[in-house]
Amino acid sequence: MSEENTEQQVDAENAPAFRMQKMYIKDLSFENPNAPTVYKEQNLNPNVDVKLEVRRNQLDEVNWEVSLLINAALKAADGKTVFIIELEHAGLYLLKNIPAEYLEGVLAVECPTLLFPFTRQIMSQMAVDGGFMPFLMDPVNFAGLFQSAQAQKEKAAKENQ
Repeated sequence: MSEENTEQQVDAENAPAFRMQKMYIKDLSFENPNAPTVYKEQNLNPNVDVKLEVRRNQLDEVNWEVSLLINAALKAADGKTVFIIELEHAGLYLLKNIPAEYLEGVLAVECPTLLFPFTRQIMSQMAVDGGFMPFLMDPVNFAGLFQSAQAQKEKAAKENQ
């Protein structure tokens, strides 16, 4: 019986583990350069420019930090800036016993997918706190972005041969 318990403990120690341990804001900026006149505008017809970057940093053998860096600029039809939000929102993840061939996908897809809904909420709340309607970012297909990046890497590797 104790031999079975020992085998179960060994299996549990070697089992893959993935979980978010903490999420936090590393950097946050809200710019409203044309206040208060921007609030008097009736028909802004804004153009939105959103840039998204995923960064990762290995902290030790099992802990990783994955960050979403977002820069969202809203400009009125006349070119005046309505507002700019810059955010670096990060999560601390435990990644233990993840096979090497899956690690890249977990970091590029699973980690940001868990973090993004909270990042989106922070962006929306910043717009509201700045005196505007909620800024609702479109959902992001991190799996599609990862697959596209992998395909580009493979294409570049073939071209360099």
